[in-house]
Amino acid sequence: MKTCIIFCAAAFDCLARPIGSADLVIAADGGLRHTEKLNITPDIVLGDFDSLGFTPEGANVFPVEKDDTDAMLAVRRGLALGYREFLLYGSLDGPRLDHTVANFQTLQFLCDRDAFGCLVGLDTCAAVVKNGSLYFPEGGEGNVSVFCMGPDARGVTLEGLYYPLEKGTLTAGFPLGVSNHFTGKQARITVEEGSLLVIWERKNGLPLHCK
Repeated sequence: MKTCIIFCAAAFDCLARPIGSADLVIAADGGLRHTEKLNITPDIVLGDFDSLGFTPEGANVFPVEKDDTDAMLAVRRGLALGYREFLLYGSLDGPRLDHTVANFQTLQFLCDRDAFGCLVGLDTCAAVVKNGSLYFPEGGEGNVSVFCMGPDARGVTLEGLYYPLEKGTLTAGFPLGVSNHFTGKQARITVEEGSLLVIWERKNGLPLHCK
């Protein structure tokens, strides 16, 4: 599937997978530094450029006083152009926790519009799955945590993990799904009703998302 690849301003070092010819690359504000470092020419450059510190030639410029973060601006552009799979690099390890939380909500924004996204940081990745499943291949190791996003998440099944669960309920008021572990087996995280935020170690790669 063609992917909208968004480079944000937070810490990031290398690609999780190669960029395909059908992929759309967007540099959001300070994310332009990452594309320059990786010798990638973005298809679109946008933002308010308070992080970058200057306005690049040909960029789509937005005011600082706006409702959307730069990452959300990029997501909206990708959705408008027909993309339904998103990778957001440099979206987890910034100095501002509020922007990280905003990026978690951006993942939910995508799910609510029948799309799917992953945040890719230095050592960690995150995704939100709604009424569906995430599959991780065999060989996984390290931590994986699962949190309820919003109203209760029902029909939660965790397979191939150290702490299994079958058709359980996770709530937003108790972190029952924190600090689970991969076991080397194929792992599946399923929610039948609601949304889950899944956070895992980047060394385990990107999951397959299925409705």
